[in-house]
Amino acid sequence: MGSDEAYNFVFKVVLIGESGVGKSNLLSRFTKNEFSHDSRTTIGVEFSTRTVQLNSFTIKAQIWDTAGLERYRAITSAYYRGAVGALLVYDITKHLTYESVERWLKELFDHADPHIVVMLVGNKTDLESERSVPSQEAKDFADKKGLMFLETSALESTNVEAAFNSVLAEIHRKVSSKEVMRGPISAVSLNSSRSESTEENRPCCRNI
Repeated sequence: MGSDEAYNFVFKVVLIGESGVGKSNLLSRFTKNEFSHDSRTTIGVEFSTRTVQLNSFTIKAQIWDTAGLERYRAITSAYYRGAVGALLVYDITKHLTYESVERWLKELFDHADPHIVVMLVGNKTDLESERSVPSQEAKDFADKKGLMFLETSALESTNVEAAFNSVLAEIHRKVSSKEVMRGPISAVSLNSSRSESTEENRPCCRNI
């Protein structure tokens, strides 16, 4: 969709989790339908956008990736500012990445809106034979913390669409039911702000 006038909402979604769990590939699979086998880490925050249709609304998802900064504990509050959704990703074959989920969750809630929609994502289901994190264990943890939960494979494109779209749908439900009252972006319809065609070039879409 090429027109900047063709969407109703912009939702900022952040990807968090340990390095190497596949966050960048989840992002590129969802936004460009691409997967890279090159595991080199890019340093610096990156984001991509994708416009999706949700019922009668058109939503522009602006998805941010830590791009290696998590290795250096260098993620700042600016990364979380304005986020209304988060995918907290771990690698189902590396139990240590799952053990760090609680720390990531604490950091997220220390910096983000308390109403943020969070999905716990167990990535790399294509490596089922190497699994070290049982699905039920992760699902029980997610239920206890009030998180959404899904397992994905960026490589095989399994559940990637479902993960992002479920988060976007839940954000929209909260926005529509006024559970999210205000935010730096997002919870505001952009119908009256269509002239903001340069938003993608700024670190955050709207600052209120």
